[in-house]
Amino acid sequence: MGFEWLKTGAVLGSILYALIGVVVFWLSFLVLDKLTPYNLWEELVEKQNVALGVVVAAMGLGISIIVAAAIHG
Repeated sequence: MGFEWLKTGAVLGSILYALIGVVVFWLSFLVLDKLTPYNLWEELVEKQNVALGVVVAAMGLGISIIVAAAIHG
């Protein structure tokens, strides 16, 4: 079995979609940060708020599933 399936267009398309997914995820985190009444980064890193970490992780998984479904079609 050779590498016929490994086409340049497919690799570049995958990289492009991965970058788009990361940008959309990052923008969604910024929007969530603006919607909350406190600074998420300060709460997560400096104050080590575990409950907020779980909520942000759930948001991250949800946004990731949505982005993956949108990219996959």
